[in-house]
Amino acid sequence: MRRAAFAVAAVVLLAAGCSPLGLLNWVSPEPEHDRTEIAYGTHPRQRLDLYRPKDGAGRAPVVVFFYGGGWEGGDKANYRFAALALVEQGYVVAVPDYRVYPEVPFPAFLEDSAKAVAWVRANAGTQGGDPDRLFLAGHSAGAYNAVMLALDAGYLGREGVSPGSLSGVVGLAGPYDFLPLTSKTLEAIFAAPDPSRTQPIAFARKDAPPMLLATGDMDTTVYPRNTRNLGRRLNELGAPVETIEYAGVGHAGIVVALAPLFRGNTPVLTDLVRFLKSKS
Repeated sequence: MRRAAFAVAAVVLLAAGCSPLGLLNWVSPEPEHDRTEIAYGTHPRQRLDLYRPKDGAGRAPVVVFFYGGGWEGGDKANYRFAALALVEQGYVVAVPDYRVYPEVPFPAFLEDSAKAVAWVRANAGTQGGDPDRLFLAGHSAGAYNAVMLALDAGYLGREGVSPGSLSGVVGLAGPYDFLPLTSKTLEAIFAAPDPSRTQPIAFARKDAPPMLLATGDMDTTVYPRNTRNLGRRLNELGAPVETIEYAGVGHAGIVVALAPLFRGNTPVLTDLVRFLKSKS
């Protein structure tokens, strides 16, 4: 019945110009929380939404969640449902916007992501969070951003943050090993002298932060081999990594499963929180 009601509401709201992800925000019950929009840089897209449990006692674990969009778009407001899924579990959550193509190519979106993480780490203590329990997470292109920051130490290092200070990283349906580039747009986004240096798998190392890499076996947007290949490489190196492949789940389904209406389909939130708690 709830899904039937959602379908009716979706037709109405889409006709009114609401985004599909915005629909999830509309139908998701909201735990008691505070949300603040904060600038972490001077560019209009260098802003983040910070969510805090309203009744939090302080020093909560902190998650920086990067959304997807193919490095071409996205809006932090559309991912309130994902942030609140974690707020409900007692986490402080930051959802940053970041610059995207065609305004900027690689690596500007990683530089923005690192700047956002640095702001969160520096300010978490005054926002009810614990900077020593800092996690990165993301979906699709956002998973790429999170994992790349954790593996290539240069981005966070230039912002004064050591990847070793991360408690863990969660990647949902992320592209980590996607050469050769399969479109003119990707070629433009990742126009680097050495394309291999744009790939997270090239930076896999034994001392990587603990990672949970999850994908769906029906994903035809970012093929599951990305998760399999990076997970295998990290495992061979002796790095702490767990991989999960959800049966019958596609690219959008893995993040939609964070919304209350769809949590019964796939235990993404359960697995994510289990991982975070095990590393806190």
